[in-house]
Amino acid sequence: MAEKISNKSVLFNPFSKDNPVLVQILGICSVLAVTVKLEPAIVMGLSVIAVLAFSNVIISLIRTTIPTNIRIIVQLVVVAGLVVMVSQFLEAYAYAVSKQLSVFISLIITNCILMGRLEAFAMANRPWPSFLDGVGNGIGYSIILVIVAFFRELLGSGTLLGYQVVPDAAYEAGYVNNGLMILPPMALIVVACIIWVHRSFNKDLQDK
Repeated sequence: MAEKISNKSVLFNPFSKDNPVLVQILGICSVLAVTVKLEPAIVMGLSVIAVLAFSNVIISLIRTTIPTNIRIIVQLVVVAGLVVMVSQFLEAYAYAVSKQLSVFISLIITNCILMGRLEAFAMANRPWPSFLDGVGNGIGYSIILVIVAFFRELLGSGTLLGYQVVPDAAYEAGYVNNGLMILPPMALIVVACIIWVHRSFNKDLQDK
């Protein structure tokens, strides 16, 4: 029972209590870069979940055979291989989105969340908990991506997933899309607002 509760915490804590973006302040660069539209943000989130989960499992499986002095290199090689696979998959089946994401899929290799979880968790735990940790942190990261992209696309372009949701009548009445929302600084401001709201409801995080 204790192991089951532990695995549950490993999976669900990153959603809020130990969220990598809101609490650990990791992965901010991609949050600023890929959240102008909702679709690339969702694809980026799914890509990070896949790479993080499977890289955690692979490193966990071989952790006892990795020499300490080259462990970072081994982790980078594993992540790089998985990122190449994800990039090729997107180019084959979601080419338009892969072009929107541009180099940011490749930059998953340098995402602080991945290297942090590999070093802090996968190197010290078995494959199944490592898989759950990867999925949990990937989802926690993706949740923030989607929230930021939702508000930036809605307020900045009047669309969601490319479909117009602000009616023409609103524009005819004088409504204007907020052009500032599609600029990178607004992504940082939106993230800051989310962190403020999150910590307002989590008093134990206010001193961190």
